[in-house]
Amino acid sequence: MTEKISRVEVFGVAVPLVGGGFKNAYATKTVQKSAVVRITSASGAVGLGNIDPSPGYSIESIEDSLGALRNTLAGAVTGMDALNVHEILAKLDACMEGFFDAKAAIEMACVDLASRVCGIPVSTYLGGAVRDRFLFNAWIGILSPQEAAAEAKLWFDRGFRSAKIKVGGNIEADRDRVKAVREAVGKDMALRIDANAGYDVETSIKLAHLMAPFGLQLMEQPVAAEDIAGLARVRREAGGIPIMADEAIVDHRTLIDVIRAGAADIVKLKVMKNGGFLRTQRMAATAEAAGIRVVIGHGFGLGVNTMAEIQFASTSMNIMDGLECVGPLKTTDDITTEKLDLSSGRLSLDATAPGLGVELDEAKLQRYRFG
Repeated sequence: MTEKISRVEVFGVAVPLVGGGFKNAYATKTVQKSAVVRITSASGAVGLGNIDPSPGYSIESIEDSLGALRNTLAGAVTGMDALNVHEILAKLDACMEGFFDAKAAIEMACVDLASRVCGIPVSTYLGGAVRDRFLFNAWIGILSPQEAAAEAKLWFDRGFRSAKIKVGGNIEADRDRVKAVREAVGKDMALRIDANAGYDVETSIKLAHLMAPFGLQLMEQPVAAEDIAGLARVRREAGGIPIMADEAIVDHRTLIDVIRAGAADIVKLKVMKNGGFLRTQRMAATAEAAGIRVVIGHGFGLGVNTMAEIQFASTSMNIMDGLECVGPLKTTDDITTEKLDLSSGRLSLDATAPGLGVELDEAKLQRYRFG
């Protein structure tokens, strides 16, 4: 059985974010600019892919990814068998180095198509779901202690039992923000902090010690992405707070570098950033073999990418609860026919829907078009 790719459509979309947008150590963003890929085979089978780059997280901009998809990658896979994802990936790599986001959009669409043709969910394609209920992670930006505490209490009252607090700029202000949140939610909410690679090693160690009273679940990427030795030192001297590598993890090689250096207790993986389902699955297996837990999620994903990460998370018990694929909570709308409802901090996965289990809304796809 083959499904020859007859058409690859690439759409740029810009979906507004709720409120005044979101601030982290990199920037404040008010709109999510994304790429959507729709692959159609000669038989009429369809598969969807979606990537949602963010400044500071993704190596290439959305404009660069759209250019790579339209000018090189889409044409390269036309005529190939969408069911042979290994050959698809080899062809994409032969076309250009890097551009893992753009390649993930193509691979995601092929996996979705293959799963739909077989009448199975993506989780089954990946080996089978071992869980179907998920808890999600709330987030709190770089806010005053009073604002952060109030926001955390709102998340807690809605049902969320873990939250990420953004830190950066001043570790004493970070301490006061986290202290206020802990006091607001008590001991029954797991708290994570994320510096988005914004501090040097010495400052990160000081920050870790300031956080000691608050019982953090993890401290995410305090130092620069390329400073793996520095991250390892923070882990050794952090007083026992688990350290999670995020920006330091780009591909399988960098994951192995982090493991060899003893630089992380937990690693953050993303289907988009790491080049698609199959590559991310191999990385997750490597992390598990090394005794390292995994957090999944890109915080600004649209519905297609979000479902991709939920389906992926369902296939491994080594992936921690508190999934961070919470983009539908941050966007005012989506380009799918039904917007995922994560408002209670939990979701049960439909184990019967084929593929990713989502469909494009043609009207919204046009409404939010850009580029």
